[in-house]
Amino acid sequence: MTAKNTSFPTTFTLNIRGKLLVCDSPLVMGILNLTPDSFYDGGKLKTDAALLFQAEKMLSEGADILDIGGVSTRPGADEISTEEELQRVLPAIQLLKKNFPETVLSVDTYRATVAEKTLEAGADIINDISAGNFDTQMFSVVAKYRAPFIMMHIQGAPKTMQQQPHYENVVQEILQFFIEKIQQANEAGIPDIIIDPGFGFGKTLEHNYTLLKHLSDFKILGKPLLAGISRKSILTRLLNVKPEEALNGTTTLHTIALLNGAQILRVHDVKEAKEVLKIVEFYENSFA
Repeated sequence: MTAKNTSFPTTFTLNIRGKLLVCDSPLVMGILNLTPDSFYDGGKLKTDAALLFQAEKMLSEGADILDIGGVSTRPGADEISTEEELQRVLPAIQLLKKNFPETVLSVDTYRATVAEKTLEAGADIINDISAGNFDTQMFSVVAKYRAPFIMMHIQGAPKTMQQQPHYENVVQEILQFFIEKIQQANEAGIPDIIIDPGFGFGKTLEHNYTLLKHLSDFKILGKPLLAGISRKSILTRLLNVKPEEALNGTTTLHTIALLNGAQILRVHDVKEAKEVLKIVEFYENSFA
């Protein structure tokens, strides 16, 4: 007799261009940064060959989604033009769709123009660090294409977000933020919404770990939860290591996140994340 599964995420679905993706187990989203200045892997995917190699590696290791970003959103990052962002991401989407046509592609952007042009080019999901706050046209674009929408919480902007972030109650304030944003997204006609609390985006170390500890509180929203923790300062500052040395810490936090209700892990290291998922899933469904 197996123990009752009480904390592992329930099934959710995503409408990917009219095809229903049934997710009865947490997903792993592999990060493909096309930026020269990302905090961990900036500048590594300079050529088509490098991009294809990394994408194929992640897919072979079990990535369910590939997330493409053309603008660095690390703390203190400088903003680039819309044109430069499009020059980075559009060719990449076309290349990936040509070589891996069945792959689900997400685009990490806060600009409605970039969202629209990448959706036209074959992208499937929009991942917005501002949940539509940086560009008022974002909701209407996502709704037009009926794309799943990842809404992240951020306090401030990437350039300044880590300059004295403050909350009276970080969990309650971010929950209220998402209640309001989900209502706006529903009114706009967006069919599928994914919630990302925004680890490292306008939060102190204490804020981040409070959010992680109370991640299960966000289940009340009734939306899939994404955890973006991989190799971030939530680990490197605590352990006093570089991002290149933070895989062990990342694995630890991925385990905690899954046990607390995360349904999508956004990661740099797909193989290791899939191993965490397999272990946690077996543990949660193990014999009493």
